Amino acid sequence: MEFFSQTYIALRGPTGAPQSAADTIARLADRLSPSTLLADRRAAVLSLKGLSRDHKADIGARALPGLLDVLQNDAEIDADIGRAVLETLAVLCDADDQRELGLKHSDAVLADERAAHKLFVLLADPSFYLRLAALQLLATLLQNRRQAVQAYFLNAPVGPTSFVAVLEEKREIIRHEAIFVVQALISQSPEIQKILAFEGAFERLFNIVASEGGLDGGAVVRDALACVDGLLRFNQSNQSYLRATPLTPLLLSGFALQLWDDMQKRANAALVVGIVGLLAKGGGNAQDPLTFAFNRCLLELGLASNAPTAIKTQALYLLPTNLASLPLGQMSLTPYMPVPDTNGEEWDRLEPASALDALVELVLHGEYGGMLEGERRPKEGMELRGAALAVFQNFVQSEEIAEAIVQAMVSQGAELAPITPLLDALIAPPLTPLRTTAVTSTHFAALLFAHLLRASPRAKTLARSIVPAPAASASAQGSFFVPADGGAPPAPEPDSASDVDEPQSLLQTLSEHLSLAFLARARADTPDREAREWDRLLVGYLTLLAQWLWEDARAVREFLEAGALGVLVEPINQTAHTDAVIPGLCVFVLGVCYEFNREPGEVTRARIHPILTRLGVDTLVGRVVHLRDDDRFKAVGPDALVQASPSAHPHQHLPQAGAAKPEVEEGEVWFDWAFVDFWKSNYYTVQKGIAVDPNSLSSAAGHGAETAMLVASLRDVIRNQAADIDTLRNQIQSLTAAAQAPDDREVLHVQISSLANELQAAEEKRKEVEKEQEDLLVLLDELNSKRRRDKERMRQAGLDVSEDEADDDDEEE
Repeated sequence: MEFFSQTYIALRGPTGAPQSAADTIARLADRLSPSTLLADRRAAVLSLKGLSRDHKADIGARALPGLLDVLQNDAEIDADIGRAVLETLAVLCDADDQRELGLKHSDAVLADERAAHKLFVLLADPSFYLRLAALQLLATLLQNRRQAVQAYFLNAPVGPTSFVAVLEEKREIIRHEAIFVVQALISQSPEIQKILAFEGAFERLFNIVASEGGLDGGAVVRDALACVDGLLRFNQSNQSYLRATPLTPLLLSGFALQLWDDMQKRANAALVVGIVGLLAKGGGNAQDPLTFAFNRCLLELGLASNAPTAIKTQALYLLPTNLASLPLGQMSLTPYMPVPDTNGEEWDRLEPASALDALVELVLHGEYGGMLEGERRPKEGMELRGAALAVFQNFVQSEEIAEAIVQAMVSQGAELAPITPLLDALIAPPLTPLRTTAVTSTHFAALLFAHLLRASPRAKTLARSIVPAPAASASAQGSFFVPADGGAPPAPEPDSASDVDEPQSLLQTLSEHLSLAFLARARADTPDREAREWDRLLVGYLTLLAQWLWEDARAVREFLEAGALGVLVEPINQTAHTDAVIPGLCVFVLGVCYEFNREPGEVTRARIHPILTRLGVDTLVGRVVHLRDDDRFKAVGPDALVQASPSAHPHQHLPQAGAAKPEVEEGEVWFDWAFVDFWKSNYYTVQKGIAVDPNSLSSAAGHGAETAMLVASLRDVIRNQAADIDTLRNQIQSLTAAAQAPDDREVLHVQISSLANELQAAEEKRKEVEKEQEDLLVLLDELNSKRRRDKERMRQAGLDVSEDEADDDDEEE
C-alpha cells in the first residue's frame, strides 16, 4: 500500500488537479534525486517504467540523467530498484520502433564508462532478475552501439570475469541470454575474443554443450556452438589455444552411424563441422597428428557416413586445398549403404576401400552409388559430387600423383588397359535412349580426367598410350563396392574373337563417341529434355579435348587423323542451331587444333586454313564471344558449380498459380571453374591463331613453346632442389645420429676444434696478405709521386728527360 500511496502523491498536483504526462514525468524525475528516500526513488522509477513505452521521448529528455544516477548509486543496494531502472533504460534504448530516439538514448547511456562498467558489475549479482535485466540492457546497447560497449569492456576491471562467470549459470534463461550477449560482444573484436578465451570461455561453452545433450541438444547448444565459432573464426591465436586444450576430442566424437531426422540436430552438426574445419586449417602443418585427425574426420564424414548430404558437402569443402600430404590412396574407409525400404534405419557395412576410390566413386555415381536418386539429379546430391570433384582436383595438383593415376590406366605390354571406374565411365558409349545417370557419370569422368591432364605434359603423353578394351566391363558400370557379407559379382563371359573390334586409343575412342553424340543430337524427333542431355554430354567431351589438346601437338595429330575435323566443322556451319554453347566450344577446339597442329601428318594446317576461311573468321570469333556471354558459362564460379535444372516438363516453363513446388529441386553441371579459368586465359590466343597464315609461326605458338621450355626447366630445377634437400636431410639425420653416439662424440669434437683452428689460421693469414698488399700499394703510389716530382725538377733545371720517361709520365697522368 505504501507504493500506491507514494505513487498517488507523486502524480497528484499541489491541489489535487490532474496533470499532463510531461508534468508528471518532470515531477517523477525530481524525485530521483539522491536527497530523497530510497523508497521514494523506487516508486518514481517504477512509475517512469510504466510510462516509458508511451512517453519515451519525454522520459529521455527529463529523467534519463536521474535514472543513470540511480543505476550508479542504488542498483547494487536494492535489487527491486535495480531491476526497475535497468528495464526502464532497456525500453528507452530500444531502437526497433523509434530508431533515431533509441540510438540517441543509447549514446546518452554510453556517454561515459560508468554505466557500462556498472552493468558488468551487476552481472555478478546473485539476484536472478537483476542479472537478467542487466544482460537484456547490454544486448540492446550492443545491438545499437557495439563498438562503444567493446571499448568499455576492454578497460573494465571486472568485465571478462563477469561474463565468463555468467556462462556457468544453471538457470537456462540467464545462460541463454548470456550466450547471446557474448556472441554480440565478440563480433569483429579479436582482442575480446582472446581475453574471453584465456578466461575460460571455451571450457564453459563446451560444458553447456555437453550438459544439454551434445548434437541432440536444442537451441542452447546451437547458440553455444555459434559462440565457439565466433571465438575461433579469423583468430589464429584462439585456434592454437583450443588445439592445445583437451576439449578437441569432444568435437570428433559425435558423428557415428545414427538417425538424422531432427533438423535442430542437423544445424548443430553443421556448426561442429565448421569448427573442425577451422581447427584443421589453423594447424598449418598438415603432418601434425591433430591436423591429420581433423582432416580424416572431415574425409570420413564426407565419404563414409550416413550424415545428411548438406553436411557431407560442407565437410568436403572444408578440407585443405593442398591435399598432397594426405595419403588418400592408402587411407582405408568403411562405407555404408542404406538397406532399401527401411527409411534409413538399417545400413549395410561394405568392404573397406581406399579414400581415393571412395572419392572417385562419389563423383562418378553420386551418394550411395545413386541408389536413392534413380534418374533424378537432386541439387544437393550434385553439389556433393561437385565438392568431391574439388577435393580430387586439389589432390592431383601434384604432377607426380596425377601421373601415377594415369599410369595405372596404361596397358602393360600387349595387354589392354585395366578398366578403372574412371576409365570405364569415360569410355561408356552414348546409347539411345539416353539415360540421365549415364550422361552425368560420363560428364564427371571427363572433368576428373581433365584435372589429371591439364597441367602435366607427361600425363598427356601417358594418356595417349591408353588403349582401353573395346567394351566396358559390366561389373564396373555400377558401384565397385562389395557388401561385407558377400563376394564380388561373377565376371562376364569373354566375347568371341570375331566380335571384338580392333582396340583403339583413348583419344580415338573419345573422337568416335563425340561423332556419335553429334549424330544422335541432330535427330529431328529428339525431345527437348533429351536434347539438353545430349548437349551436356557434348560439353563434357569438348571441354576435356580442349584441355588435352592444348600444347600437345602429337595428340592434335592423332585427334585430327581420327576424323575429328569434319565432326567439329558440322555444328559450326549449322545456322539453325540456337544454342551458343556447342558451336562456341567446337570453334575453340578447332582453334586449338589449328594452333598446335605442328606435327607432320595427313591433316595439316594448310588443309585446315581454307576451311577456316570458308567459315569466316568473324563468324568463328562471334561463336566464341557468344559462348562467353552464355548464362550457363557466366554462372560458374570458384564455389558455384551446380546450376538449377529447368523443369522436367519442357512445356511448363512458368509455374502456374497455386501449383505445388517440386519436392526435390534438381540441378545440373555444365562447366567447372577450372575449365572456365583455362578458357578465359587462352581464348584470345585461339582467336588470334585462327587468322594466322598456315605457313607462319604465330607469336602465340612461339610464346607457348618458350613458356613450355621455361616451365620444363623450372620443373627440373625444382626436382633437383628437392633431391638436394632430401640428400641434405639424410646427411643431417646421419650426423645427428653420429653426434648422439657416445663413442664418436669426442672424435667429432676434436674434428670440429681442429677445423675451427684451421679456419682461424687461414683467416689470420688472409688478413696479413691483405695488409701487405695495401702496404705495397701505398709504397708504389709514393714512388710514383716522387718520380714525377724528380722529373719536374729535372725539366726546370734544363736537364734532358728521355721520351720514354715523358710518355710514361703522360700515361700515368
